[in-house]
Amino acid sequence: MRRRKIIVLVAASADGFLARKDGGVDWLDRPHVAGDYGMAAFDRSIDTILFGRKTYELALRFQKQGIPGAAFDPKKRNYLFSRRRIRPASPAVALVTESVARFAERLRAEPGKDVWIIGGAGLIASFLDAGQIDEFRIHVIPTMIGEGIPLVAPRRRTVELDLLSSRRFSDGVMLLRYAVRYAAAKRGRRRI
Repeated sequence: MRRRKIIVLVAASADGFLARKDGGVDWLDRPHVAGDYGMAAFDRSIDTILFGRKTYELALRFQKQGIPGAAFDPKKRNYLFSRRRIRPASPAVALVTESVARFAERLRAEPGKDVWIIGGAGLIASFLDAGQIDEFRIHVIPTMIGEGIPLVAPRRRTVELDLLSSRRFSDGVMLLRYAVRYAAAKRGRRRI
């Protein structure tokens, strides 16, 4: 049985931010190219989505505004990570109360497709620091926003990445795919 991968797939500004300081993502509203930046194929490769609280709340706001694709997919397992005890607004979302490491190991042991960490920076940092991210897929948007929420919450760390591929879209968006080296080393496949 193939071990499920945990993949971060996000859009980031050219200067490395997921959103403005207030959580705004207005800079993502840009003319679209033909196609979907590979999102449909990625969506078929996953069956589980992990949300940090702020990303979850943003998804709820988008849902209320009627933005297409903002609803929680009941065909996928949706998990919410929060230090606060909150009740998910949708029955399609489960609150995680165990540690990131324990949750990730349990999830990887279950049969299924790959797992998507949709954000945010704190959740990504927690999984990264626990050695539980296999891959980053970053859509780099050719826009600089100057300040905001970084791709990964700041902590003292050094994590090496191996470039798996890059793809340029006609509007200047780049999709960068990186394997996290220590994730492979942790499982005994590679020594760093």
